[in-house]
Amino acid sequence: MKNISTIGSAALLGSVGITVMSVLSGCEAPQEEAQNRFLVIEQQKNGKYIVVEEMPTEGPNRAIIRERDENGKVTERFMNEEEMRALAEQEYNKVQAGESELNSAPGSDPGMGLAGTILAVAAGSLLGNMIGNALMGNKNFQRHSNTVNKSAYHRSKTSGRTAAKSNTKKSFFGGSKKGTSTKRSGFFGG
Repeated sequence: MKNISTIGSAALLGSVGITVMSVLSGCEAPQEEAQNRFLVIEQQKNGKYIVVEEMPTEGPNRAIIRERDENGKVTERFMNEEEMRALAEQEYNKVQAGESELNSAPGSDPGMGLAGTILAVAAGSLLGNMIGNALMGNKNFQRHSNTVNKSAYHRSKTSGRTAAKSNTKKSFFGGSKKGTSTKRSGFFGG
């Protein structure tokens, strides 16, 4: 009997050790970086900007800016990651001071200023996940982020989240379950 209890103790100690090691190694795991983006940002007739194309990229963040002159002629210019980061930092400082469009609810006209559009779409990849996550906690920021990004890539990412939310059903006791309902037999008829 002594051997069995020793084996049981060793097994318990081993499983506790594995659990502790996995928890500790999970704490040290690097956080996933935000995906860099290649954006095509287009100026609207109202002078504001929206994202018309967005693609994840392995390279640095970059954008093509399509702007209209006073005659309505569209010209394109390239913006590198450093320029995008500088604009995003300026706009983030305005957000912190309460002076940004991102602090208020979106208006009826689509788009925002160029710096606000860049920050709304690529905050995490330009300024880091901590800032991106902090901004995403702001409901007005989330609304702006969704209204300025008209790319198919963004729609495909957000439609999956919306479908998952709409597929969740609340149960009578406050819990939730996913998918279609199943008929259960039992005392209460579930």
